Amino acid sequence: MKNKIVFLIAITAITAMLAGTAMAAGFDQFGYNRQARVFVGTGESWCLERDASADCLGIYSHDKLVMKWNAEWDRGNAEGWTDPNGYGAWENNEWNGNVKGGSGAVWHYKIKWVGDYIADPSLIPDGAYGIWGQFATIMDQGIDPSYEPGHMWFAHATPNGYGAL
Repeated sequence: MKNKIVFLIAITAITAMLAGTAMAAGFDQFGYNRQARVFVGTGESWCLERDASADCLGIYSHDKLVMKWNAEWDRGNAEGWTDPNGYGAWENNEWNGNVKGGSGAVWHYKIKWVGDYIADPSLIPDGAYGIWGQFATIMDQGIDPSYEPGHMWFAHATPNGYGAL
């Protein structure tokens, strides 16, 4: 019995040490791995990283969220999106509320930098819509039972790839 307790304590210590090392080298407590340019967490953890006092999405807080972005996205954020030569920046958001305690919403967004579409509306591809003054949502589709039944498309640019437009 004493050997089992010592064994369990050793395993617990090793597991805690490895988890701490993995956290330091990869994902933070909210779900971001900025080196790999990925977020894997919940709606709540995404919200809390921005403002610990926020409501953090209510019905959507337990939903799973995966976000991916490229180095150009990081460069644009660092530069305030001011490079006159532009950016090849994109991000991809996949929302999954089809989990225990989730909202039931399942959604997918593709967003890319297009430039100042306020000055030049032609920068927004057909089937897309502009957001944040310099970006186009080239895909916005999914289901959300709290909004309306069935599958919805709000953006579907043609072609729909990040480098295609």
